[in-house]
Amino acid sequence: MKNNSVRNLTISALLIGLGILIPMVMPKIVIGPASFTLASHVPVFIAMFFSPLVALAVVLGTTFGFFISTTPIIALRAFSHLIFAWIGASYLQKHPELVLKDGKFTLANGRFQVFNLVIGVIHAAAEMIVVSAFYFMGNMPDTFYSQGYLYTVFILMGIGGLIHSLVDFNIAYFVAGALYKQFNLPIFEKAVKQEKELHKVTV
Repeated sequence: MKNNSVRNLTISALLIGLGILIPMVMPKIVIGPASFTLASHVPVFIAMFFSPLVALAVVLGTTFGFFISTTPIIALRAFSHLIFAWIGASYLQKHPELVLKDGKFTLANGRFQVFNLVIGVIHAAAEMIVVSAFYFMGNMPDTFYSQGYLYTVFILMGIGGLIHSLVDFNIAYFVAGALYKQFNLPIFEKAVKQEKELHKVTV
């Protein structure tokens, strides 16, 4: 039990470090006045394949990092990830079979992609609430107001954020799928175990 706790703490620390580092080094897609950093959510999504507690630890750790290094709005957007991280990680704990299709990893996994879409909607909606609060308090750059709420918040942050979430979760899913046979990923292990038990029953 102690070894498992130390392992989870170590994994959380590594993912927190990645979560802070990635926005500094990865390319950005700029659609004025917003920008989207490729893979910026990947550490949180990977944490969801471990446990809800690891996912929450990574969100809180990256949020703290952003609070001391970036603007409040970016930090609060990161903090809003608590919602999708907890919901997603908790659901995966109960339904680990989502990560495999017919016992195998594939990006063409319809059940996982539906799950990805639901998480993406929750993710984008939470960030939109944060941005909307700053928008209506008058704390956004002038470029946000010159192009209006519908475009800058709903389309860019909402729909753009949803697409960003879908891409990043697929990157995280691909990384996890490449690693799970060599590295202990609890959700994938549970899925493999369930598949073996199901196979025994049907044979």
